[in-house]
Amino acid sequence: MLRCTRAWRLPLEGLGPHTPSFARVPVAPSSSGGRGEAEPRPLPLSYSLLDGEAALPAVIFLHGLFGCKTNFNSIAKAFAQQTGRRVLTVDARNHGNSPHSPDMSYEIMSQDLQDLLPQLDLVPCVVVGHSMGGRTAMLLALQRVIHPSPPDAIVDRDLSREEWYPQSAQGTPPTAALPQNLAVRQYLLTNLVEVDGRLAWRLNLDALAQHLDKLLTFPQRQESYLGPTLFLLGGNSQFVHPSHHPEIIRLFPRAQIQTVPNAGHWIHAERPQDFIDAIRGFLV
Repeated sequence: MLRCTRAWRLPLEGLGPHTPSFARVPVAPSSSGGRGEAEPRPLPLSYSLLDGEAALPAVIFLHGLFGCKTNFNSIAKAFAQQTGRRVLTVDARNHGNSPHSPDMSYEIMSQDLQDLLPQLDLVPCVVVGHSMGGRTAMLLALQRVIHPSPPDAIVDRDLSREEWYPQSAQGTPPTAALPQNLAVRQYLLTNLVEVDGRLAWRLNLDALAQHLDKLLTFPQRQESYLGPTLFLLGGNSQFVHPSHHPEIIRLFPRAQIQTVPNAGHWIHAERPQDFIDAIRGFLV
């Protein structure tokens, strides 16, 4: 039987296990442009790790914009049980229970993972990313020539341009303009928690709003990743167009592009077993 180990790398003194913690997560000072430092420093991310066979590469799940590691709870447990692998789910900076920072880019999110994964002895590994998490996984692989020990395979799911965003970052959540789509609304509302009797976003909306344009596009890269890669697309999703395929192949020459029928942007939620089977088939 698998043992679930929850390791919160940011100590929060005096907080119980069910107390909303984001309001007390310290905001890391920006190191961009600071004296003597050219790059933002990595943050200690919040994560959950399911134990498994150490001889097999672990599988890392990275959530999308406005998501958190719990988006993959059921998938992670099922995948660990069906494959015997260690499975890690991670909150990106400014999301979930990870620290807040004014620095937000794919480069620094990749650096956060390059800092975390060796600490957990999870290199090499397989990285599965959805949307924003998929772009982070892609960049992590492409940086192989600069940063050694990349994932030995990556799976990207439905690269998207998210078309919804909670407005009124400075206002209270009830005044925020939420989308009409029920599933998207429910997804966003998972980020609402109660603090001192009032509802608040646990997302760092200020930082996300400031860097949103960067998060909706993938950084320009010249190098390629020569390892195996799977791009898993929802058959009902319009985010990845056939015209995008040449650039995908340029960056990832060994890419497989598969479509999951009757699935939209959230393949893991809409077709969970098809999602798991596609990844397992890719890893064989």
